[in-house]
Amino acid sequence: MDLNLKNAIAFFDLEATGTNVGTDRIVEISIVKVHPDGGQDIYTKRVNPGIPIPLESSLIHGIYDKDIKNEPTFKDLAKDIHQFIGGADLAGFNVLKYDIPLLVEEFLRAGIDFDLDKRNLLDAQKIFHLMEKRNLTAAYKFYCGKKLENAHSAEADTLATLDVFRAQVERYIGEEAEDLQGNKLGVFENDMKKIHDLVNEKMVDLAGRFIFNSEGVEIFNFGKHKGKPIEQVFKEEPGYYDWMMRGDFPLDTKRKLTQVKLRGFNNR
Repeated sequence: MDLNLKNAIAFFDLEATGTNVGTDRIVEISIVKVHPDGGQDIYTKRVNPGIPIPLESSLIHGIYDKDIKNEPTFKDLAKDIHQFIGGADLAGFNVLKYDIPLLVEEFLRAGIDFDLDKRNLLDAQKIFHLMEKRNLTAAYKFYCGKKLENAHSAEADTLATLDVFRAQVERYIGEEAEDLQGNKLGVFENDMKKIHDLVNEKMVDLAGRFIFNSEGVEIFNFGKHKGKPIEQVFKEEPGYYDWMMRGDFPLDTKRKLTQVKLRGFNNR
């Protein structure tokens, strides 16, 4: 089925040294950019992370230190990757919780402020869980009737995700989406903005450390201040901001925290 695209979509998958967005690094990136006319371009690169790859990670994706020692760093590739993605929407499998935050973090380290505000973020795993409630291999078999070969190869995973996403759009058009609590979220349509609205939570930062409450106020989503407005915490415990800025939190989290702090300061 052809996707109803008003904008290009960059489907992508990352392999990395681990799962900590704040400290781990990309070792492979593959992007399949689908254009509104149906054409597609593929960008796949191995990346030298600048740190050792733990054995447990290498055993999953098959990339070892010797495989990437002569590869460019992400900083070397950042401008090319940024240009390849351009203004495209972002899509993939489990990208909201991991791949997008890690990609943004790597761009920030390279000095590029990768803007997400005007992009639709489309997660095939979130659609899968919303509509069928289950990993990529299972989704590929369920939606496409195929066995996923070379799983955990970034390009194979990315191409499989594109096939899964197309099949999901065709399968669910006109159906009502519900969350795990049974709340109706809206009707599934072949419209990337509407799919974006269905699958994205009201997160303030990409790591989900802060979220919007029902009144649209930024609140903490972890720790001793969970549920409290950020500005309220800053008034009651001013040192909490400094503690977080010194902590092992993603740069995007610190950036959003600073934006809220500065806004509160300017409103005094």
